[in-house]
Amino acid sequence: MSGPNGKIKVLVVDDSAIVRKILSETIALESDMEVVGTAPDPFVARDKILALQPDVLTLDIEMPRMDGLTFLKKLMKFHPMPVIVISSLTQSSCEISLEALRNGAVEVMGKPGGPYSIGELRDNLAQKLRAAAGARIARPRPVAAAAPPPIAAAIGRLRSDMIVAIGASTGGTEAIHDVLTKLPANIPGMVLTQHIPKQFSTSFAQRLNRVCPFEVKEAEDGDDVGPGRALLAPGDFHMVLRKLPSGYRVQIQDGPKVCYQRPAVDVMFGSVANAAKENAVGVLLTGMGADGAQGLLAMRNAGARTIAQNEATCVVYGMPREAVRMNAVDQVLGLDEIPNAILKLVGERAARMAG
Repeated sequence: MSGPNGKIKVLVVDDSAIVRKILSETIALESDMEVVGTAPDPFVARDKILALQPDVLTLDIEMPRMDGLTFLKKLMKFHPMPVIVISSLTQSSCEISLEALRNGAVEVMGKPGGPYSIGELRDNLAQKLRAAAGARIARPRPVAAAAPPPIAAAIGRLRSDMIVAIGASTGGTEAIHDVLTKLPANIPGMVLTQHIPKQFSTSFAQRLNRVCPFEVKEAEDGDDVGPGRALLAPGDFHMVLRKLPSGYRVQIQDGPKVCYQRPAVDVMFGSVANAAKENAVGVLLTGMGADGAQGLLAMRNAGARTIAQNEATCVVYGMPREAVRMNAVDQVLGLDEIPNAILKLVGERAARMAG
């Protein structure tokens, strides 16, 4: 997907002239992409999409005449294409942005917040635009669809030292949602890392907690991990699993980015390899880049069982592909097969340990 000059064609949609200028100038710094147009509202955007045929759209949520979410729903119905939502960081806009991901948006990121964030904006925006340009566009979810009932599973006598670790990036919010809502209430302790902006991780954890039969929360430093609880790494912080005599606990850390990410899946998976060793299942879902592959290999080498999402069901088959290439994966599965596979592996390990 690119123009005649080989560049990714981007259309910027935002009611703020300042934001349109910042985004346009930031994108212009990249040699492999160009802004083919800008629009202050969805009505102008509609005409420019038809005229300019952009590869990727950046979309504001709060706009006059028609809000971004309404426009996104119409766009995905009549002219589906990769969309990155660029939103302000209020609680309500975070909720709406997550709803946009459910309705077909590929990525979400915060609006630029001043001159000191431009360097970080450039790195993040360019990476997300490249991922979006190559993304598989999913069909929007029915708004009123109820979560399916969790898979009935006899995990057996649950051991408190079992851990399930899941990592994801582009397309991961919906992939994680799809996996977790099919797991039963007595799932072993879970740790989750999703590449997501700081202000959005709280809303994401709250949304998962509402639809899952077990507790899901944004991790805080010192939180315990055990059966019936899943902890999500907070945006912009690494999450590390530690084993204590009393059980597992997480540490929330700052520190440098790993694979250009914070939180990084590699950091979490590496800590699970050290803390849980063979008493763990690692799952690497959709995402661009290589984050998680090295950590999944460490888990497998420590005796854990490992799963990667297959190409056909990934929004972006980057991170799982790298893990497969490194021989870090026991099973490559479609997204709908992963919940049962997790339960089967957990049950086998519990039975083995009980025997």
